[in-house]
Amino acid sequence: MPPELAELIEQQAGMVSWAQLRAAGVGRAAIRSRRWRQRHRGVYATFSGPLSREAEIWAGVLRAGPGAVASHQTAAELYGLTERIDDRIHVTVPADRRVRGKIDGVVIHYAHRLPKTRHPSKRPPRTRIEDTVLDLVDTSHHPRAVEGWVTQACQKRLTTPERLAEAMAERKKIKWRPMMESMLGDVAEGAHSPLELKYLRSVERAHGLPRGIRQSRPSGARIVWTDVHYKQFRSVVELDGRVGHEGEGQFRDRRRDNRSMADGLWTLRYGHADTFGSPCDIAAEVARVLRSQVWAGEPRPCSADCPAPELNR
Repeated sequence: MPPELAELIEQQAGMVSWAQLRAAGVGRAAIRSRRWRQRHRGVYATFSGPLSREAEIWAGVLRAGPGAVASHQTAAELYGLTERIDDRIHVTVPADRRVRGKIDGVVIHYAHRLPKTRHPSKRPPRTRIEDTVLDLVDTSHHPRAVEGWVTQACQKRLTTPERLAEAMAERKKIKWRPMMESMLGDVAEGAHSPLELKYLRSVERAHGLPRGIRQSRPSGARIVWTDVHYKQFRSVVELDGRVGHEGEGQFRDRRRDNRSMADGLWTLRYGHADTFGSPCDIAAEVARVLRSQVWAGEPRPCSADCPAPELNR
């Protein structure tokens, strides 16, 4: 086997296509003599035993042909944006050609701008992280899923709201555009999860509460971050979803609350049920604490039947 081909196969997790073999001068007789297994038509595994996830992804990309890249849920998996949520391999190919035949376990997408959205160096080949997020947004059926993809990508520091906005501006059509434009501004302000977005919009902004500082770090604290800090009123709000607040996360929460108490700060803590279920009650409670710390304002009603002003009295 030519050294260049052996190196290529190693880079491709042990997978190789017939086109690559032919380009290297390797014929079908060599394939038969080595007892390589065919995973898809024209794509071979050069090893025995089960295929790894990476090998399966390479097999799907190679079967889809020239210019193909992993995309959507598969690209998100490769970036660490999410755990595997779909056993199928999602692959995008240039829109000027079509993949013939059905490919077992592979979903084919087509894109006109693939040369611009393809990452220049990642292996296996994949769409850029910003375009991966936008592809997932474009195929989402619920606004909560849109919030999740965007906030998770920014929270994990895989991208930024600014880069997502730039990538979105390059697209003529994208589902949820008005929501995305609004949300990216909120994420840039520091809201790192759907829970934090909900608090910002339905509690703080909807009821006219003072604007808190998002994701602030107390002086001298290395890894402890405050979700919402009303610095002028010596109060903080912690928004705790399930992820990151179990096990070791509980100890971080305790240290954070203790530090706030030692610094003379009022600490209020809310979860999903509170924030999504009764934002008006939360607004009233936060307002009472802020008023005890010399805030002169009052919460305004978010709707005709909002109880926040009455509850604040």
